[in-house]
Amino acid sequence: MGEQTIALNRRARHEYTITETFEAGIVLTGTEIKSVRAHKVSLAEAYARVERGEAWLIGANIARFEGGNRLNHEPKRVRKLLLHRDEIDELLGLTKAKGLTIVPLRLYINERGRAKVELAIARGKQLYDKRRDIAERDARRDTERQIADARRR
Repeated sequence: MGEQTIALNRRARHEYTITETFEAGIVLTGTEIKSVRAHKVSLAEAYARVERGEAWLIGANIARFEGGNRLNHEPKRVRKLLLHRDEIDELLGLTKAKGLTIVPLRLYINERGRAKVELAIARGKQLYDKRRDIAERDARRDTERQIADARRR
């Protein structure tokens, strides 16, 4: 069966320079995991923070489950992330010392059926960094296009 990607944070790679990635479990309620399996998730404005020795996912939007009753979950509630103690300490040290941030890149269901979040240690890009990345991507596309045209002839 393999991993099944549920949601991607496409803006993260555009707005941040990714330095390191982590895999974290996420604590979900019953209606939340049903919404996740229905692909009703957005990570566009989400970020993670370490507070009181625990990691938390903030701003992730998991839509209400249509079949839920009055005990349905709150869509933008803060969710606990499951990490090892040494990983939490490393995240805390990096974000405090170097001014880096923790950004979720994707949410997926692993082979065992568990919801996981891929977190990244990231540094915000300046406008000129974004322009440079766009220019490099355009140049790469042009060379690939020229190579493809040369092969056709």
